[in-house]
Amino acid sequence: MKNITTLLFDLDGTLINTNELIVQSFLHTLNHYFPNQYEREDVYPFMGPPLIDTFEALDKERTMEMVAHYRAFNHEKHDALVTEFEGVYETIRTLHENGYKMAIVSTKIHETVLKGLKLTKLDSFFDVVIGLDDVEHAKPHPEPVQKALAALGSKPEEAIMVGDNYHDIEGGKNAGVQTAGVAWSLKGRDFLNTYDPDYMLESMADLLDILQVGASQK
Repeated sequence: MKNITTLLFDLDGTLINTNELIVQSFLHTLNHYFPNQYEREDVYPFMGPPLIDTFEALDKERTMEMVAHYRAFNHEKHDALVTEFEGVYETIRTLHENGYKMAIVSTKIHETVLKGLKLTKLDSFFDVVIGLDDVEHAKPHPEPVQKALAALGSKPEEAIMVGDNYHDIEGGKNAGVQTAGVAWSLKGRDFLNTYDPDYMLESMADLLDILQVGASQK
């Protein structure tokens, strides 16, 4: 794995646990516009793709209104509901200390990505953030991954895309990079495995084993 120099990460559900925040944000919005029609499990399929795509499929005329409603609640509750996944901070710090180039590639808007990184003290490890508003096409289109690679000065064969959802795996494959799914995905390991990622991480620290990186000495 010495040819791997670059690691691209999805944010939500991969590096930080925003599952409860996202579920509550969807339920808050959907129950406002479609009272008593949605339960928790009903919103799981909505998690991952851009908000606009999800709400447009439900009501084209009120799409942007619903997006604004969702984001207002999401921003208000963000810091109270976002938590860390075990071992993520230590692993990302070790990768940073070992000279790996790293970027966030998210379907969340840039500003909100930065908010999550800052809250979990991961912000100092990522020089490149590609959010939904930084691209024309969201994952699984290859553009976000390609843009992150260009910003880092990396080639596809040097990189791994790590994520918790199908569009992370497909987006990585479409851009020609290796891919890793995370077993703690809300969608479940079996669901992710159907998209045939190159690796399945049981914990973020598994990346250190895959890359043959020793434990940090700092």
